[in-house]
Amino acid sequence: MKILHLDSNHPVLINMLTTAGFQNEENYSASKEEIEDIIASYDGIVIRSRFKIDRTFLDSAKNLKFIARVGAGLESIDEEYAESLDVKLIAAPEGNRNAVGEQALGMLLSLLNNLVKADREVKNGQWNRESNRGIELDGKTVGIIGYGNMGKAFAKKLRGFDCEVLCYDIKSDVADENATQVSLEQLQENSDVVSLHTPWTPLTDKMVNEEFINSFSKPFWLINTARGKSVVTTDLVKALKSGKILGAGLDVLEFEKSSFETLFDSENFPHSLKELFEMDNVILTPHIAGWTVESKIGLAQVIAEKIINNFILNP
Repeated sequence: MKILHLDSNHPVLINMLTTAGFQNEENYSASKEEIEDIIASYDGIVIRSRFKIDRTFLDSAKNLKFIARVGAGLESIDEEYAESLDVKLIAAPEGNRNAVGEQALGMLLSLLNNLVKADREVKNGQWNRESNRGIELDGKTVGIIGYGNMGKAFAKKLRGFDCEVLCYDIKSDVADENATQVSLEQLQENSDVVSLHTPWTPLTDKMVNEEFINSFSKPFWLINTARGKSVVTTDLVKALKSGKILGAGLDVLEFEKSSFETLFDSENFPHSLKELFEMDNVILTPHIAGWTVESKIGLAQVIAEKIINNFILNP
């Protein structure tokens, strides 16, 4: 089988596939249109997020048997159309779930203990102890929305803390020893912390809006290491100003491009984002929750193993 790699990944990916007997070719610079002219020659493609795999692309890929994305989600692919063409879709959420769990915990602890704010103040010659008095995670209730690979990894990290962990998911019976599954209403009634671990779908697009936020019984901290477009930034800023949201750790932003490589979809700098930049109780990182040295290897290994398992071991 002939595989085209459209994004660079850890060398272990191509090494494993080559050893298994696949023919691998790399093209990291051609445009989408240029790839469409040659894609019919390939049985599979390996991507990250350079461009969308839409109907036009899929119609050109006459012999395509699989699309493997070196990442957790498949939203850059027209999944329904691909599946109608019997193109197998492969993702690798197992490869970076530990990294995401650690980032979510790190962001939460940083928020609760004012670590970023205190660091900045000390470096500016300010020694403000009382205004940086922290809040302990022990005794709090953490609500996890989306209890798949990422949500479960975060819950596992919380086992060392004396806190209650609740999870909500559209699937039933996903609870494990680390979290109790509840309804969304129960999660909103009890949570002190909310962490998002959902894919970007029509159900989660703009999910965290003013109505959603005001449905919580208590002020809460928000962590989002999932998808930026699940949170309405204007409504988040309003809630941060009012105290309904006590602080936010955001690894993803509403205004990211779908390629995840740059921030903005337009040249206009959103006013709500400017306000986020100026808030001491907000931590922002550039979509790096699953972006560790170890996860780069892990993602490549998982994708290679799944391709080999599907087309060599179980053809």
